[in-house]
Amino acid sequence: MSCQHDYTGVDPAIAQLADLFHLLGDPTRLRIVLACVAAPIAVSDIATSLELSSSLVSHHLRLLRAARIVKSERQGKQVFYSAADAHISDVLNDMLEHIAEPANGNEA
Repeated sequence: MSCQHDYTGVDPAIAQLADLFHLLGDPTRLRIVLACVAAPIAVSDIATSLELSSSLVSHHLRLLRAARIVKSERQGKQVFYSAADAHISDVLNDMLEHIAEPANGNEA
């Protein structure tokens, strides 16, 4: 997975993590991943629920799958997508909880 950034001299793990956050930084991709967290879901269902075209959803899913953020499973003629593993679900759920917390006044 490479988003064509110049990571010269950067630890490869840090570069990979930066690319992962870059992918998740796109609101459309993030909405797609969140749609895949609860249960496996078909491309057409993602597109309908997010009011996006199936081709756009498929494009984003290809990028997310290449980055191992989502995984796919074919069932008959349909392909269902889900979060790649518990790490992805946990990170997203933790961040959603974090932003839902009230500010405690300790900001600098």
